[in-house]
Amino acid sequence: MREMARILLVDDEKIARTLYGDYLTGVGHTVTAVGTLQDARQALAADRFDAVVTDLILPGGDGMEVLRHVRERHPGVEVVVITALDKVDPAVRAIKSGAAEYLVKPVAPEALQHAVRRALTTRDLLQENASLRRHVALLEAGQRLATTLDRDKLATATTSALESMAAAGAIVLLERDTNLGLRAQGTRGLPVGTEDTVVAWLRDQLMDARAPRELDVLDVPFERILTFPAVEGDAVLGHAVLFYAKLQAADGAAEAAGYLVRNWALALRNLGRFAAVEDLAYIDDLTRLFNTRYLHLVLDREVQDALQTQRAFSLLFLDLDHFKSINDTHGHLIGSKLLVEAARVVKGCVRDHDVVARFGGDEYVVMLRNTDSGGALKVAERIRRTMETHQFLAREGLALKLSTCIGVASFPEHARDKATLLDLSDRAMYRGKRGTRNVVYMAAQDLEAPPAERRQASTGT
Repeated sequence: MREMARILLVDDEKIARTLYGDYLTGVGHTVTAVGTLQDARQALAADRFDAVVTDLILPGGDGMEVLRHVRERHPGVEVVVITALDKVDPAVRAIKSGAAEYLVKPVAPEALQHAVRRALTTRDLLQENASLRRHVALLEAGQRLATTLDRDKLATATTSALESMAAAGAIVLLERDTNLGLRAQGTRGLPVGTEDTVVAWLRDQLMDARAPRELDVLDVPFERILTFPAVEGDAVLGHAVLFYAKLQAADGAAEAAGYLVRNWALALRNLGRFAAVEDLAYIDDLTRLFNTRYLHLVLDREVQDALQTQRAFSLLFLDLDHFKSINDTHGHLIGSKLLVEAARVVKGCVRDHDVVARFGGDEYVVMLRNTDSGGALKVAERIRRTMETHQFLAREGLALKLSTCIGVASFPEHARDKATLLDLSDRAMYRGKRGTRNVVYMAAQDLEAPPAERRQASTGT
C-alpha cells in the first residue's frame, strides 16, 4: 500500500467529507476536502495531488466536470467517482472518460481505501510505463545519432532530438573547427534575425569551456540557457546550447540532454575518423594532392552537375618535361622532392575550389570549375610560365629549372563525358611532348593518341 499520498476530496456534504476523509487519513493519506467544483479547481491549481475522489453531484457543476478538468490540466492524477445507486450510468460514462474507479453509496471504509489504492497503483504503473518509453526512445535516439556519418544529417537529428526529448525551446550546436574555432553547425527555434548575434556571443562564452554550465540570459525571449560540451577523451568537439522559456526546465531534461550530447560527441569523433580514413583513400602519399581515385569520383559528379546546369568546366593535363633526366642525374629522392614542389606550384596557380590531382608519375590533372576553354587557356598559360621561371629545390642548393606541357579540354565544347574529356586533354598534352615541349595545346578531335598504356590510365580503364 502506498503511504502518504495526497488526496483531494470533493463532496458538497460536510458529513461525507468528514467521513471519507477519516477513512483515507486512517491509512496514512493526506486529505484536502472541498465542497464545490470551483474550490476543487482552486485546490488543484494551488497544490499537487496524487488522486481525486469526487461525488458526481455537486452544486454549480458535477463530478464529470472535475474529471474533465483533471484530465486536461493535471495529467497523471487519477480520479475516483462516487455516485448514488440510481446514478450508476453517469459513473460508467466517467469510467469511459478516464476515471480510475467508481463507488456506489453508501461507501464502506474498505471499499474507498481499496479504490484509492487501485487508482494510485494504476497511476504508478502508467508513470513507470511512460518513463520506460521515454528511456527506450532516448536510447534509440542516441544510437541513431552515434551511427550517423553525414554531418548535415547529424546536426538536424541532434537538434530534433534535443528539442523533443530535452524539451528545449531553442537549440544551437557549435562544432569546434581547428582553423575557425567554434562554428555553428545547427540552430533551431531562435527568433528570426538573432542567429548571428547569438552565435557570436556563444562563441565568446564557450571558447574555453569544458564542463556543463548555465549562462547569463542574453537579450532573447528565454529565461534559462544551459550548455553541454561534446567531450571525447580530452578533446572538446563542440557544445550544445539549450534555451528554455521557463527558469525550471522539464523533469529529466538535463539528464536527457547530457545523454544525447554524449552520443553527438561519439558521432563527431566517428566523423573525424571517417574523414581521416577517407583522406587516406583519396590522397596521394607523396604530394598530398588528390589521387586518381578521387579525381574519377569528383569528375563523375561534375559531369552530372554540368549536364543538368549546362555550366562549363575544364581539364588541364600536365606532364613535366625531361623529368627522367632529373631522376637519372640527381637520384630518385631529389626527383620525389621535385614532384612535391611542382604540386605546390600548380596549386598556387589555381583557385581553392578547383581540384588538383596527381595522375601518376610526373603527371597532374587540374579540374577548373565553372571555367570554359578560354579561361582554361589563361590558367594553363599561367601554370606554364610559373613552372618555367620557378627555381626548384633552391633550399637544397640546386635551383633546378623545369617546364611542362599542358593539354586543355572543356565541357561541353570538346566532350560531354569524363572518359573523352580525359582522353582529349591527354592527347593535347602529348602533342606538346612530341614537339617543342614547354607549351599549352587545346584539345582537338584529330590529335594523335598517346601510347596505349597511357590512354588506359587516363580513361580509368
